[in-house]
Amino acid sequence: MFGKRSSSGSEGSAPIAPAPAPAAPVVSAPPVERPRAKPADGAAPIPPSMGHTPASPPPPPVETKRSDTYYEVKGTIFSALIEAIDLAQLARLDADSAREEIRDIVNEIIAIKNVVMSIAEQEELLDDICNDVLGYGPLEPLLARDDIADIMVNGASTVFIEVAGKIQKTNIRFRDNQQLLNVSQRIVSQIGRRVDESSPICDARLPDGSRVNVIVPPLAIDGPSLTIRKFKKDKLTLEQLTKFGSISPEGAEILKVIGRSRVNTIISGGTGSGKTTLLNCLTRYIDEDERIITCEDAAELQLQQPHVVRLETRPPNLEGEGQVSMRDLVRNCLRMRPERIIVGEVRGPEAFDLLQAMNTGHDGSMGTLHANNPREALSRMESMITMGGFSLPSRTIREMICASVDVIVQAARLRDGSRRITHVTEVVGMEGEVIVTQDIFVYEIVGEDANGRLIGRHRSTGIGRPRFWERARYYGEEQRLAAALDASESQEPLQV
Repeated sequence: MFGKRSSSGSEGSAPIAPAPAPAAPVVSAPPVERPRAKPADGAAPIPPSMGHTPASPPPPPVETKRSDTYYEVKGTIFSALIEAIDLAQLARLDADSAREEIRDIVNEIIAIKNVVMSIAEQEELLDDICNDVLGYGPLEPLLARDDIADIMVNGASTVFIEVAGKIQKTNIRFRDNQQLLNVSQRIVSQIGRRVDESSPICDARLPDGSRVNVIVPPLAIDGPSLTIRKFKKDKLTLEQLTKFGSISPEGAEILKVIGRSRVNTIISGGTGSGKTTLLNCLTRYIDEDERIITCEDAAELQLQQPHVVRLETRPPNLEGEGQVSMRDLVRNCLRMRPERIIVGEVRGPEAFDLLQAMNTGHDGSMGTLHANNPREALSRMESMITMGGFSLPSRTIREMICASVDVIVQAARLRDGSRRITHVTEVVGMEGEVIVTQDIFVYEIVGEDANGRLIGRHRSTGIGRPRFWERARYYGEEQRLAAALDASESQEPLQV
C-alpha cells in the first residue's frame, strides 16, 4: 500500500529495510522493568482541576522504566521504518488503519533484523513506535490518563506529573532532545503556530482544549521544556465540585444565581487554582438564547451553549507582523453584537476594554486573572490599566472598576493539594479613594487531620441582601439566593 513495503506475491517491491548480512548478529532487546502492582481498573478517577482532594498518598507511577539499550534498539528499528514507509500515503489513512500498517511493517523489520524479544516487549515497542509516528510519542500514555492534571517535561529525560494535587516524577523519557522538540513542534503546528530558535516561546493547545506551553533553547538551558495543563474528558459541573468539597451546596447555589442573573464576574486565583474550570462551570448557567463571544490566548474554554463565537489571539510572523493581541479581540467583540463577553485570562491592557464592555450593556461578562485575594484582584486590574498607557487618574480607574465589576470569586489551591473556592466577594462602591468590598461567602480552615488534610467549612458572612439582589429579583432568582444565604450561615466544619 505504501509503495515501499514488500508483500508476498508482489514482484519488484522495494525491500523494507537494507537486507541484513548473511550472518547477521542477533540483537537482544533489554529486559523491561515492570511495576509490581497496577492500580485497579475500577478505581474512581481523581478530578484534574478544582476537585483535587488528596486521600491516601498518590499512587506510584505505573510507566515502564527502560534502559538505554532499549532506546538503541528502538532507534534502529525506527530508522528502518522511516526508510521503508511512504509517509505521503500514510497521511491519507485514518488513525486506526495507519497504526495497523505501521505495526505490520515493524513486525517484518524485527523479523529481518533478528531482534530477540518477548511478545510483551514487542507489543510495548510497537506501541512506542506507533505513538512516535502518529501521536505525541512518550506522552501518549500520560495523555490517556484522566487522573493527571499537569504534565511537566523538563528536558528529554525528566517528566513530572501532578496527581491528586501533588507532583511526582515518572519513568517516562524521550529518546533525546530532538525527539522532544519534534513532539513540541507537532503540537503547536496543529493550530498554525511555530516554536524554534527564532521564536522560542509558544502557547498552544491540544485538540481536547488542554493548554500547552513550550519554551526551547537557547532560552531553556537543559533542553526543551513542555508543560501541559490537561482537561478532564468529562467536563466538571458545580455539582461535582460540591461533591469534591471545592464549594458547599449553598455556595454552589449562589454561584448559579450569579451566572443566571448576568452579574459581571471576575474569577481570581493563583496558578493552578482552577480558575478556568470554575469559569467553565459558571457558563453552564447562561441561557441558551444568549450570544456569547470568548477571547483567549489559547482556546481552552468549553462552553455548552449553541450560540458561541470563539476568538483566539495570533502571534507575530517571522517578519514580526500580523500579531493580533487580546485587546484587539476584545475591542472587535464590541462590533459583533455580543450579549456576554468572556475573556479567558486578563493579563494586560485588555482589562480596560473588558471593563468598558461590562459597563456598556454587556451584562454578565466574565474573565479570570491572577491574584491571591479579591482585594489584590482589584489592585491588579488597576495596575494593568495603568501599564497599558492610559493616562487616567487613579480615582477614575477605580470608579470604572467599581461601576463594572459586581462579584469577585476567589479560587485557591491549599497546602494539602486541594482546591477550594475561598471567597465570593461583591464590590459595593467607593468611600473616598478606596473601593469598598464585602464578603458574601467565605471558606474557613479550622484545623487538619492526622494525615495532613485540611478541615474547613464554607459559610455565609451574614449578608442578608447582596448588592446584586435586585438583579437576582429581575431574573426571578431572589428566593433561591435568600434560601442559599440562610442555609449557609450555620455550617459545621467538614472534611471532604
